[in-house]
Amino acid sequence: MLNKIKSKLPILAGLSAMLMMWACTKDSFIDPITAVEAGPDSGAPVVQIKYPVEGTKIKVLEAVTSIDIKFEASDDIELSKVVLTMDGQEIATISNFTDYRKYIGTVTYDQVTTGTHELGVTAHDLSGKTTTSTVSFEKEAPYVPLYAGEILYMPFENDNIDLVSITRPTVVGNPGFAEEGVAGNASYKGAADAYLTFDGSRFQNSGITAAFWIKVNSSPDRAGIMVMGPPDAANPDAQNNRKSGFRFFRENAGGKQRFKLNVGNGTGDHWIDGGAAADVVPNTGEWTHFAFTISDNQAIVYINGESVKEVNITALDWTDCNILSIMSGAPRFTGWNHTSDQSLMDELRIFDRALSLAEIRQVITDDSGKGFGYTPKYENEIFYLPFEDEYKDLVSNTAATVVGSPGFAAAGKVDVAYAGATDGYLTFSTEGLTGEEFSASFWMNINATPDRAGILVMGPPDEANPDAQNNRKSGFRFFRENAGGKQRFKLNAGNGSADSWFDGGSAADVDPDTGEWTHFAFTISGTECVVYINGEVAKQGAFAGIDWTGCDVLSIMSGAPRFTGWNHKSDLSLMDELRIFSKALTQDEVKQIIEDEQ
Repeated sequence: MLNKIKSKLPILAGLSAMLMMWACTKDSFIDPITAVEAGPDSGAPVVQIKYPVEGTKIKVLEAVTSIDIKFEASDDIELSKVVLTMDGQEIATISNFTDYRKYIGTVTYDQVTTGTHELGVTAHDLSGKTTTSTVSFEKEAPYVPLYAGEILYMPFENDNIDLVSITRPTVVGNPGFAEEGVAGNASYKGAADAYLTFDGSRFQNSGITAAFWIKVNSSPDRAGIMVMGPPDAANPDAQNNRKSGFRFFRENAGGKQRFKLNVGNGTGDHWIDGGAAADVVPNTGEWTHFAFTISDNQAIVYINGESVKEVNITALDWTDCNILSIMSGAPRFTGWNHTSDQSLMDELRIFDRALSLAEIRQVITDDSGKGFGYTPKYENEIFYLPFEDEYKDLVSNTAATVVGSPGFAAAGKVDVAYAGATDGYLTFSTEGLTGEEFSASFWMNINATPDRAGILVMGPPDEANPDAQNNRKSGFRFFRENAGGKQRFKLNAGNGSADSWFDGGSAADVDPDTGEWTHFAFTISGTECVVYINGEVAKQGAFAGIDWTGCDVLSIMSGAPRFTGWNHKSDLSLMDELRIFSKALTQDEVKQIIEDEQ
């Protein structure tokens, strides 16, 4: 055998020599290597930190955690080294580069403690030039539930962990994370055939609320979002047993996406379908907040802090609901093809009770830092004050100036209401409210004490009578006065040189202290003013047009400070659902508002 190998060596050597000669011929396929001068080193290095970005918040359970620092450094000629620092202390140096002009790398640092930190990445080139890029980020303290009854919180900060139970879900398929979020810098990113599941036992309480944000993707055009239902033994490959648990999902509705809730009562199911009110335009790039609440007698769906459908139910049954699915109907609700949602999801919270509207809005405010993202419900609606435990105009996201000590009443027309107090009232700047036309709409539960009061006033100062102001040449004054034991509601408006009265007499009288809610509205245009009570005209008259000279303060539930000369001061009644419009509402529009708020 050895002789056979030796006999072949001369042949192999000859072939190698022939190949080398052929490769070096004039027209060979291998191009010669030509040296190129590097040129002058004229630019400093460039550094880009990919993660963490400025303001990143790390939400983990551990007191000390690790972070994967992702960055890129480049130079026009050649990098010498890249140095990483944390809070001014060097944590890593890279000096070996495969590509001497560019380095893309990840460095793991495992000593990130609770608090704010500054990361620095400095690139050096061979000529001594340096460039440093820095970002600040924060590792938050281990999560403590922010709200009563909060039993799950998933911020999706590049991790699917539930920070309340200290557990991670079962991950099905390959969902990912998007480098954007509502409260942080990342969110859940859906994928085909991908979703998360948890053991459903801890969610089987007498009530449940889920609150979360979605950036809605229309593809696929239907999907499951959150499901906790029983198995369907008769249809294992297309499950659709709706007798217990719940199913929250979306479907195409003329190009929009309609969000629906289905709840099982043990023997049958209830549909909570708001129709067009529950439609959301997909693919806008905007985040939308969703919440649903279920108790043993009611289920409600909310979108952006507004109820889109409320249904009374007979029971909430949890039989065999041992799986919670997130961002898919699978495995328990696939019979109508409500499978994986490829939208983005962020800030998922689940509660062991049915939250109130005010509580849901507080969660929205806390998540976004921008109020609960109210979108005007009506054409030309420029001001909306729902009095849900705060005195904030949701259109401008502006809080009132509070004078004295008004409060809140739990039994409002819609949830919570304003409760008047002696010498108590609210004021707002009139900026943006003083157009050619004006309307106000609101509800009152009338208290006859005091027997006269200001309700809404936008008037000018009265310099001649600073302690009893009553300049009525501009703006308006809406107020009430005793009329034989009833309360008569009147409007006064100024055109710049004089004022006009809109007093309906007995047609504008309302019995006080009945405990009933009464709806009021008034409109001002360039030709007339109208006062409505419960949607009916109490007074209508010609008007030359409103003048706003000096009207820089809107007073709510008092004539003070601009209309006190006849003692129309604080109203101790209840008020709810105050809306202002930049148009003169029609009677049909006033009645529609009343119907919507019933």
